[in-house]
Amino acid sequence: MRPEKSCEKLSIRVIDYTKDRLEESECIDLTEAWSWISRQTVTWIDVVGVPEHDELVVLAGQAGIHPLTMEDIVAPDQRPKVEEFGSYLAVIVRMLSVEGGGIASEQVGIVFGENYVITFREKPFHVFETVRGRLKNEQSALRNAGPDILVYMLLDAIVSVYLAILDQVDDKVEDLQSEVLAFAHPQAVKPIYALKEDLVTARRAVVPAREVLGSLASRESALIRKETIPYFRDTYDRCIQAAEIAEFSRDTLAGVMDLYASNQSNRLAEITTFLTIVATTFIPLSFIAGFYGMNFTDMPVMNSPRGYLLVLLLMVSVASAMLLYFRKKRWI
Repeated sequence: MRPEKSCEKLSIRVIDYTKDRLEESECIDLTEAWSWISRQTVTWIDVVGVPEHDELVVLAGQAGIHPLTMEDIVAPDQRPKVEEFGSYLAVIVRMLSVEGGGIASEQVGIVFGENYVITFREKPFHVFETVRGRLKNEQSALRNAGPDILVYMLLDAIVSVYLAILDQVDDKVEDLQSEVLAFAHPQAVKPIYALKEDLVTARRAVVPAREVLGSLASRESALIRKETIPYFRDTYDRCIQAAEIAEFSRDTLAGVMDLYASNQSNRLAEITTFLTIVATTFIPLSFIAGFYGMNFTDMPVMNSPRGYLLVLLLMVSVASAMLLYFRKKRWI
């Protein structure tokens, strides 16, 4: 397979490093990328895109990765999890991003062994750039660490995005709550349901990731050194924080929805009360107007020159008396 063809379908970048040296190569095929593993270094192979079946078979055969692991990695809706297959650990989580004003998620697969880390992601995002930047810093402690620390850094970067996005969602929920408290505008229902969908997407990524990180933080494995466990625990704690923000925002948004529905009901009740009072006030006035509209000649004040004013005064008096009564009853 030629590199040009690989670049069209997959973006594969390899970073091979030790404490004193770092070598990076882009746009190479999977076979060439895996050949770097034989070096006495730490190798990070970053695969962006969806590999074809034949490419996955080749990589699985070279890396000794179980076919079920590769199947989980390429399945777009695989639930986040962590599994150990002897010589390697496979971690699947979901990455959050903001697209078109809403939250989107995509799957990220991480496979790591004694001296390598392979990451699989469908789309390029800049979260891993911070980790790559730290690797290029010769003074970084990451250059002198093993692949387990690199995995920790990648997962920590993903959790940092969780927190950043959920903080933004939480601010939007609070602003929407203030808006609904002030006035339940009919258009407010759209952002409420939009935020609800965003929170559902975020929770589907954060809550399972919490379980994955908890498993890594408590797992006894030869691939995770004891001195690395505290770092995974720290990321686990941050993921718990993100999950708590998601739960709190969901509960707050549910309260906002209830408040919106209550405000709409109260507003409808106020309108109904107003219209009922108007209609009730006009009932006796309609009776008086209909009474004097009958074609009889012998009626009170019918032939009086002030009859019109007297009837009008009667109607105003009746309406005023009714309104005063309603006011006394505190119906208005």
